Amino acid sequence: MDILEELRRVIRLEAKALTHLQESVNSQFEDAVRMLQACQGKVILMGVGKSGLIANKIAATMVSTGTPAVFLHGSEGMHGDIGIVAKDDIVLAVGKSGESEELLVLLPFIRKIGARIIAITAKLESSLARGSDLVLITPIEEEACPLNMAPTCSTTAALVLGDAIAMALMKLRDFQPDDFALFHPGGQLGKRLLLMVRDCMRKGEANPVIDLSQSIRMMLCEMTSKRAGAVSVIDDESRLLGLITDFDIRRILEQGKDFFTMTVTEVMNEKPTFIYDDEKAVNALEFMEKREKPISVLPVLDRQDKVVGMIHLHDLIARGL
Repeated sequence: MDILEELRRVIRLEAKALTHLQESVNSQFEDAVRMLQACQGKVILMGVGKSGLIANKIAATMVSTGTPAVFLHGSEGMHGDIGIVAKDDIVLAVGKSGESEELLVLLPFIRKIGARIIAITAKLESSLARGSDLVLITPIEEEACPLNMAPTCSTTAALVLGDAIAMALMKLRDFQPDDFALFHPGGQLGKRLLLMVRDCMRKGEANPVIDLSQSIRMMLCEMTSKRAGAVSVIDDESRLLGLITDFDIRRILEQGKDFFTMTVTEVMNEKPTFIYDDEKAVNALEFMEKREKPISVLPVLDRQDKVVGMIHLHDLIARGL
């Protein structure tokens, strides 16, 4: 057997199945999307075997893109799990042949509950199709399996149709990046869109600050103990007067000056760059990394222009940004 040719054959057949699916999309498919959009309950994806795996994935895609959905395994439905179905729900049943006993046996009970049923199947005349309110046909001429038995083209078509429906619903619901981030707080996109500077900054006792009256020795102690590599200089009302970084100290030492005879005012940068605590943390990261001379620390102010923290580049990286 030519392995590469076999791989190409399977891919070719599955691509062909998707072309046929695209050509078969008609007003029934639009009706299904509109029905799902108007659903007052949740969408329940149901299937068994390979179709069950596809149904499970479709449910996961819907949930993460703004459509409340859950997966119900046909076999488990017969042993109590059908209790998850409510009258305002829509059941999206996936099955190539439309003759799986585990699905068919549940249809009368779903109807008694009052939920509506949409079928995704390759067989228009199947029992599943006849028992559904709406039928979406995924036309399959043959499976990519050499025996024409193992679900391959059929499961690909069902999966792609599920993705298409989920994306259409996503657009109809005007699902935005901030919504996506809210549903994906553990991913990088979620962190980039949700994390604020206040969530990552060093605050309270961890915030390195001194006032003008303190000595250079006290300034060094504060910078060292807080391990931020910088210290904000503030007045009696916690307003930012300046910033001293370890770079400033190195520069003075390189100039041969007697560092310990100097005052805080003489050492500090009187016009430091800062950021507000209600800005996105990713904005701080991009600003620190992309400026002409990258920096590693930023004083953090609230909207009353009071110093409330210090943000370090390492803090942002550690949060997965």
